[in-house]
Amino acid sequence: MGEQKIMETTEAQIAVHWQEEGYFNPSSKFIGQANLTDPEIFERFSLDNFPDCFTEYAEMLTWYKYWDEVLDTSDAPCWKWFKGGEINASYNCIDRHLKENKNKTAIHFVPELEEERIEHITYQELYVRVNEFAALLRDFAGLKRGDRVTIHMPMSTELPITMLACARLGVIHSVVFGGFSASACADRIVDSNSRVLITMDAYYRSGKLLNHKINADEAVAIAAKAGQVVDKVLVWQRYPGKYSSETPMVDGRDCFVNDVVKNYYGTRIEPEKMLSEEPLFLMYTSGTTGKPKGAQHSTGGYLSYVTAMSKYIQDIHPTDVYWCMADIGWITGHSFIVYGPLALCASTVIYEGVPTYPDAGRSWRIAQELDVNIFHTAPTAIRALRKIGPDEPAKYKYHFKHMTTVGEPIEPEVWKWYQSEVGKGEAVIVDTWWQTETGGFLCSTVPAINPMKPGSAGPGVPGIHPIILDDNGDEITQPGIAGNICIRNPWPGIMQTVWGDRQRFVDTYYARYCKNPESKDWRDWPYVAGDAATRSGDGYYRILGRIDDVINVSGHRLGTKEIESAALMVKEVAEAAVVPVAHEIKGKEPDLYIALKPGVEPTDEIAKKISDAVCDQIGKIAKPRKVWLVPDMPKTRSGKIMRRVLGAISNKGDVGNVMTLANPEVVETIKKMVDR
Repeated sequence: MGEQKIMETTEAQIAVHWQEEGYFNPSSKFIGQANLTDPEIFERFSLDNFPDCFTEYAEMLTWYKYWDEVLDTSDAPCWKWFKGGEINASYNCIDRHLKENKNKTAIHFVPELEEERIEHITYQELYVRVNEFAALLRDFAGLKRGDRVTIHMPMSTELPITMLACARLGVIHSVVFGGFSASACADRIVDSNSRVLITMDAYYRSGKLLNHKINADEAVAIAAKAGQVVDKVLVWQRYPGKYSSETPMVDGRDCFVNDVVKNYYGTRIEPEKMLSEEPLFLMYTSGTTGKPKGAQHSTGGYLSYVTAMSKYIQDIHPTDVYWCMADIGWITGHSFIVYGPLALCASTVIYEGVPTYPDAGRSWRIAQELDVNIFHTAPTAIRALRKIGPDEPAKYKYHFKHMTTVGEPIEPEVWKWYQSEVGKGEAVIVDTWWQTETGGFLCSTVPAINPMKPGSAGPGVPGIHPIILDDNGDEITQPGIAGNICIRNPWPGIMQTVWGDRQRFVDTYYARYCKNPESKDWRDWPYVAGDAATRSGDGYYRILGRIDDVINVSGHRLGTKEIESAALMVKEVAEAAVVPVAHEIKGKEPDLYIALKPGVEPTDEIAKKISDAVCDQIGKIAKPRKVWLVPDMPKTRSGKIMRRVLGAISNKGDVGNVMTLANPEVVETIKKMVDR
């Protein structure tokens, strides 16, 4: 049957062989307390009511002045949401909660070392610290509305304080993930013309106190060579009053925030009344080629959207303790650790280190200690916890009502472990699909309305209208045939443009299916996500990964995610990664890299079992050229498998600079294995 089905798809389509999974329904207990239980929301947010339906999201916020126009399309596709409205993000995340909730915990900061105490920062303390730091930024660093600042910091309380202080002043922040190299930081300093860099001296990672200040010195030097001078480096201290880095401070350029902020004790800064369409932040997304793109996000539209998503999809109430395990340096952390939860007056958890330090039970001990009831993480972390500590969750007394998965598609086998073991069979799961560029969720089940389906993200969230197009721009309606998933309409969370490069923005996200580049009508500008997807008969979307991750074998296009998912059904397998290898006849064929669960010895039998599983699930067309059983996958500091490195090894190409990986030594081991 598999062979037959493949033959019916055209070259422009991707054949998909997923088995449809069964539904899991939310419990009546969850539905009883949920923020959104009214199915009519989908009617209210239909295209007939577009764009006015989105005022419902904007009204969750406090505005100085209401907008003149819900959506201005005059510079399509650079949309302006709630145009003419005036608002401040810092005010919405802090000040407006003080009257009734100043004693409530805003941030629980969990240090990596278990012997260090968890800090609980109230909304009042957050207010004081944000105001004092905003005063420092304005009066000492000379920053004003519209200036850009680069922030290269680890997970700490000081990171949201820094972001919210910038937002208070109308200064545009550009946060660089703490694990990124000095040169990645320098690229972002140069592109955004930042003259102030905010950093921290050190932080813990896997039990070691890492020198982080050294990256600031290198980044500033690299930026200077490219013509961007940084005149101030503000250094937060991991231990206030003590310097934890061996890198010397530079006279006249560097200063300790902890010393200078004393001059601003008691200062209060009136929040800037920002226009809704003024930028709140830049979030750089690394393109596969060329320099990183600065996704520019607005103030009013973005904040409205992440607040609504946090309330409706994450089901966050002010009484919840909510833990998103992402890094604030990514869009997930911006939207769903800082801006969304704090706008709703929730308590948000920030954990400094790795989820498996000092052992695989750490995450569940944190959940137990803080009584976390909403848990939000990526399939990468779920697979890691399943690999090294499958029995750990059962040892701890915590209860999640809700769990999110984000960042990449989650395989059904992993989903089921997450649901039964981590969620103890009680938690609802939302499998969310979205991107840096989109600001917030695009597809997900609404947890109290739609049933869950393992491996499927679900329908478009209220107000999002996806469509699957083939290469010619025709809609694919047939279930099981995949194409390019696009969004028909704009929404408030969508990025405004690529910072300083409007043409790149249009070319990357809109040009492909726009028939009239002069049009001011939003209907002519479908948003191109760059992901492959399929839609089932029930309207649920299954995301297959990037269009570029599709392997064309003898004219048949196969999604790498599906091959990886088939491999993960073999019980000995912990992680799987597929890369295309050039083949003179077939064009490409898949190489399959596998990391086995701890204690499982690699044997030829296991390799054959995995190869057979792929053929059984998908068909002989997907048979891997070779199954490589490797000791570990090359991973970034945030735990993403670097398929690019594996692809270079398989194709005997250059692996590039691997020193920024969490485990660069494994690359050499894999190379020796493959080159034998």
